[in-house]
Amino acid sequence: MQGFSTRAIHAGQVPDPTTGAVTTSIHTSSTYAQDGVGGTRGGYEYSRSANPTRTVLQDQLAALEGGRHAHAFGSGMGATDTLLRILLGPGDHLVIPHDAYGGTFRLVDKVLSGFGVEHTPVDLADHDALRAALRPTTKVVWCETPTNPLLGIADIAALAGVAHSAGALLVVDNTFASPYLQTPLALGADVVVHSTTKYVGGHSDVVGGALVTDDDALSEQIAFVQNSTGSVPGPFDAWLTLRGAKTLAVRMERHCDNAERVAEMLSAHPAVASVLYPGLPGHPGHEVAVKQMRRFGGMVSFLAAGGRDAALRICAGTRLFTLAESLGGVESLIEHPGEMTHASTAGSMLEVPDSLVRLSVGIEDGDDLLDDLRAALDAVR
Repeated sequence: MQGFSTRAIHAGQVPDPTTGAVTTSIHTSSTYAQDGVGGTRGGYEYSRSANPTRTVLQDQLAALEGGRHAHAFGSGMGATDTLLRILLGPGDHLVIPHDAYGGTFRLVDKVLSGFGVEHTPVDLADHDALRAALRPTTKVVWCETPTNPLLGIADIAALAGVAHSAGALLVVDNTFASPYLQTPLALGADVVVHSTTKYVGGHSDVVGGALVTDDDALSEQIAFVQNSTGSVPGPFDAWLTLRGAKTLAVRMERHCDNAERVAEMLSAHPAVASVLYPGLPGHPGHEVAVKQMRRFGGMVSFLAAGGRDAALRICAGTRLFTLAESLGGVESLIEHPGEMTHASTAGSMLEVPDSLVRLSVGIEDGDDLLDDLRAALDAVR
């Protein structure tokens, strides 16, 4: 198999046969001429069903995750919703992480529950707890690793064994790791989910999602439901994501370099009670992360020693770290999950600590990022 960056730049991408253009074209057409009734050219008839720019992106994403099939969506939640519509029906049960992404929890708890779908939050690092949560009606074990925002680590291969022994599928949200750092299908997962808005796109200029699987029948179901519901990205969004993914490897190396330095600095600062980063030897999931990840990612969370007020002051005190939601872009971001990305978990088992601060460490010069954070932390001591 070719190397990661080679696949990112070349998978599904060939020079245009007419002009020789080396970059993929943005095919804005909504419809396509047919050579007689049903005589489509390359299978294209209407861009909700298929679009040439989207096809190239899907070929690229499948190659990066090591899967046979990829489907690009208009958002990560669009991908999640489509998959769960297929896998779950009234009376079915799924397991979610006890610290799942707030948007996933909101979809499961506030939307799917209205259709009779049941769920149980579980610490997926505790395999006995997972086994105890499984039911005859459990169809899906939904995993994030690392989790958002507490940076928990789950052993994908072990979870696959537990899920499959119970007749359930293992779905892994690989957004935080990206396919550069981790490939869940190779570890036994059945489906990989991405918010391609984040590291895959990488420039905070496009919203998108993806599902990747080796299962031929499931891929056909995904394509059918996606076409039926219209949860697709536009051609320009697909092109932006495609372009961003070409540099994923070099960006992730810099994200990881900077995040490691940030985690070390935070660990030594008196305004910080604890640091959540799987690259630190003291992290409870460190050994598993070493086993299944290339490096440890660009996300760092920490608990402010001064509680909620200190956390809010830190979020307001940075200059290079922009106060904003989302993550995975080239620029560094800071947020207070309890009142921003994870507000929907308030009052639930998934509620996050009010002293929690989440950092998306960008690719700026590392010294500048450290100076920026240190100044904000010093101001609350």
